[in-house]
Amino acid sequence: MSEAATVDAPVVILTEAAARRVAEIMKTEAPGSVLRVGVDGGGCSGFQYTYTVTTERNEDDLVLEREGATVLVDQISLEFLKGCQIDFIDDLMGRMFKVSNPAATASCGCGSSFAV
Repeated sequence: MSEAATVDAPVVILTEAAARRVAEIMKTEAPGSVLRVGVDGGGCSGFQYTYTVTTERNEDDLVLEREGATVLVDQISLEFLKGCQIDFIDDLMGRMFKVSNPAATASCGCGSSFAV
């Protein structure tokens, strides 16, 4: 029996569309700015996703880099975001970042808050 090499799936996936939008936003921000995606208590479902432009990085941040964009996730938020996909949607309903969270047991209609 041969041993197959296993490749761990990314902890958080940043789609190409989301990365392009982050890179576009950062062009208008201070040099060295990145997007921090986090989770805070609140929102209509218990927790809410947060998006903050920052130049501050923590040593233990998860760093996602794609298409010239950098997105950070702090270790506390990472516990709620493991397995998530961060996407950017641009359709007739509007333009927004969308987090697909497999751990969420419920979410609000707009998708900005969730329960686990």
